[in-house]
Amino acid sequence: MSLVAAALEREGISTVCVHPVRFVAERMRAPRSLLVPFPLGYPLGRPNDPALQRDVIEAMLAMLEDQALTAPALVEFPAENGW
Repeated sequence: MSLVAAALEREGISTVCVHPVRFVAERMRAPRSLLVPFPLGYPLGRPNDPALQRDVIEAMLAMLEDQALTAPALVEFPAENGW
């Protein structure tokens, strides 16, 4: 996924990768990564929890808007919103 993100970034398309595992996110070094406290397979959180899923998407969009972030950026989604 990070290779795709890097290719898109080279073409001028901003990206955010969602990672549930810190060491993977750190090694992949995507331009922007959101570290989430959810199990594998649930990048946006619990099923049937649209409020939480919206929060994750809003956190991703905020990363795109934040001009202070420099690649590779790793931002943690708040753990209190975890599983």
